[in-house]
Amino acid sequence: MAGTRNGGLKAANTNREKYGKEFYAQIGRKGGKNGHTGGFAANPALARIAGAKGGRISRRGPAKKSV
Repeated sequence: MAGTRNGGLKAANTNREKYGKEFYAQIGRKGGKNGHTGGFAANPALARIAGAKGGRISRRGPAKKSV
């Protein structure tokens, strides 16, 4: 159980014994290949539209004028 540092080290050793010494390199490689840049970073216009929608659905209520 990896609730403590020692438990984490034991779990890491078990994973290396079961799946080979390159276990963590392999899962890191899979994660790197799986990542794709997208979303708002790829389309700023979409971010602007989404932000405008969120602003219209404000939960703060109408503005109150202070005199």
